[in-house]
Amino acid sequence: MGDRRDTISFLSDYGTADEFVGVVKSVVRSIAPHVTVIDLTHEIPPHDVRAGGLALARAVQYLAPGVVLAVVDPGVGTDRRAIAVEVAGGEGVFVGPDNGLLASAVAMAGGATRAVELSVVDHHLPSPGPTFAGRDIFAPVSALLCNGLPLEEVGHPVDPAGLLPGVLPIARVEDGVLHAEVLWVDRYGNAQLNLDPDELPEGDRLVLRIGGRPRTASRVHTYADVGPGQVGLVVDSYGLVSVALDTASAGEQLGIGPGDAVLVEPAGDDGGGDPPPAPVRLTSGPRGSIRR
Repeated sequence: MGDRRDTISFLSDYGTADEFVGVVKSVVRSIAPHVTVIDLTHEIPPHDVRAGGLALARAVQYLAPGVVLAVVDPGVGTDRRAIAVEVAGGEGVFVGPDNGLLASAVAMAGGATRAVELSVVDHHLPSPGPTFAGRDIFAPVSALLCNGLPLEEVGHPVDPAGLLPGVLPIARVEDGVLHAEVLWVDRYGNAQLNLDPDELPEGDRLVLRIGGRPRTASRVHTYADVGPGQVGLVVDSYGLVSVALDTASAGEQLGIGPGDAVLVEPAGDDGGGDPPPAPVRLTSGPRGSIRR
């Protein structure tokens, strides 16, 4: 037997209205009662592999050692592979579908040391149908790995280099304009961009073009530093640049969401060639911006 593990970090697009999350956790409990299951989130938009992969990548450096069980699986029941991926020489194992969901987090954890396809059906639950792999395959395998079952006993080896990659957009500069993309809008409406702070053009004031419309934005240290009706650029708790308003949702007020393009360019001494953008007209929204 291998090393026992006592933590499963669980992410899915199951939501909490149905019984899916509870059933998966009960399967784990019945096989590995010593394990604590940590719910990362179950509110990934349905079938949104990209959003699930980004959430895992944001969280992975803070997760307790153990198993990461991730299920955003629009290809469930097809010939897509079910996999377990070992990282950090066995300190952690990611379990889920081979559809790119795990890839970015595995890379953040230092890369895969081994991977297997979950082909040993003796370790799966009898399945009335093929559409609930979280219950029938991923949960029992995760629990057995926590009980100390070696990785090689849950499936046959596969080349980690052959696993499907994640899709992370990369910012680019064209004709002096920085082309960024919204990765995520949190529940407070802060819009995280795929930008490190040092990628921003110089200057305390910048112009953002969102849907072709220019908005002047200011670099600020905290959300509370953003003036009423103004747009701020804040380095968030993950070290990336977020577009933010104070006590209002930038996502709602600016009409931006995951996957939307945001062009960034210097404002210039005179504010650029465009007329000064009007302040954002604030309407009611969530009280308080996240201060992580």
